Amino acid sequence: MTPRRFAAVMSAIAAVICPLMLAGAGQAAAGTAMPASAAAVAGTWGAAQKVPGAIALNSGGLAAVQSVSCASAGNCSAGGYYTGRSGHHQAFVVSQVNGTWHNAIEVPGTATLNKGRNANIFSVSCASAGNCSAGGYYTTDAFGHTQAFLVSQVKGTWRTAVKVPGTAALNVHGNAEVNSVSCGSPGNCTAGGSYKDGSFRTQAFVVSEVNGTWRTARELLGTAALNKGGNAGVVSVSCASAGNCSAGGSYIGSSPGSLPFVASQVNGTWRSARAVPGAAALMHGGALITSVSCSTAGNCSAGGSYDDSSAHRQAFVVNQVAGTWHSATQVPGTAALNTGGNAYIYSLSCGSSGNCSAVGSYFTGYLHAFVANEVNGVWRTAIEVPGTVALNQGKTAYAISVSCASAGNCTAGGTYTDSAKRMQAFVVSEVNGTWGTAKQVPGTGALNPGGNAYVESVSCTSAGKCSAGGGYTGSAGNRQAFVATQS
Repeated sequence: MTPRRFAAVMSAIAAVICPLMLAGAGQAAAGTAMPASAAAVAGTWGAAQKVPGAIALNSGGLAAVQSVSCASAGNCSAGGYYTGRSGHHQAFVVSQVNGTWHNAIEVPGTATLNKGRNANIFSVSCASAGNCSAGGYYTTDAFGHTQAFLVSQVKGTWRTAVKVPGTAALNVHGNAEVNSVSCGSPGNCTAGGSYKDGSFRTQAFVVSEVNGTWRTARELLGTAALNKGGNAGVVSVSCASAGNCSAGGSYIGSSPGSLPFVASQVNGTWRSARAVPGAAALMHGGALITSVSCSTAGNCSAGGSYDDSSAHRQAFVVNQVAGTWHSATQVPGTAALNTGGNAYIYSLSCGSSGNCSAVGSYFTGYLHAFVANEVNGVWRTAIEVPGTVALNQGKTAYAISVSCASAGNCTAGGTYTDSAKRMQAFVVSEVNGTWGTAKQVPGTGALNPGGNAYVESVSCTSAGKCSAGGGYTGSAGNRQAFVATQS
């Protein structure tokens, strides 16, 4: 996550995530037991590697993978940013084909678009091998005015990036970005983000790709009525199939403080956004959704954070069942864990309807990573990520990304600080409903002498078959991008 990420997200979690960009072991979580005949096998993580080609691109010494998406085992794409010789940020994409990561390239077309020399990819989604979409932002001038862009990969070739159609009319005051992309099938994707209108108000937008053509972006239906305070945006989108998606984000109503919303697209038509049910009873101050995941059309889960009546930050989840959003609830167990009153969900993923995992952090005087599982529609008690007690000697740990390939088979990644106060990257896997022990990403110890490594994104196609990406700091103090594969 970078300083250009949607403002509502940054205001809520900048104190936690930005340091990544700038600077009881063996316990099992409840899961979904699988019959022995269908038992999953834990994969083995290979050594992390520098993103091929990124060293040549990243002459300015500041790069990272922001998002990874895998369509099948060994066939993934990733995107992020690097810094050129002039110190300006550019956006890159890189693809893995049959298990081999190829050279990263500057996103085609952004050299022309990015006249302000600051571009980034926030989200990548792959519907099938070699067929992906990605989105982010670029700047148009030295004043930092931003436009939202999308770029598609078709049969393994990245096409030319385009300004999101329709945002030229919407984004009058030049502050637009794509925060999330999700593809239901090749050439059928949905993206969401934010823009600044003619009244200097930040609004939420959605845009859909249909049969390979991106349609015109529009303000998300219903958010105009909600967003009386003029600061709304889509933070996360998830599509279970083409034209059947859900989105979440935040807005400011008639009172100060952000509030969370959800919205659903049904057979290609967006229904009106609505305040998260139950939010009024839980939330006092600020709240937002940070992650949405849909396993089938109309069956999704979302997570985020909120301020309670004591002004403590808590983590919440909310479920959509058969097209109806139910009431939000505090993540079970986090009240007992989060004695310091500062808990967040950063990522949520569903392996099947009603079987999801959420990851984040909580505070007890120092920061811990947690994971919580939903099993058959019921959220179970959150636990500290197994193994991070031993790893986290420097007392700062976060679980940043999670991906579930099937019910009870998920992988998560994040960061922790070792005894020398150096940030290291970790991964941890759940197999047949039981979370294993977190471990440092193999190979990052050698890559990361500068002591600032983290996993930003994980994507799994089946149990034990995942890829991850993030950043590390080399011996010269330069931030570099890495990828790692579990097989």
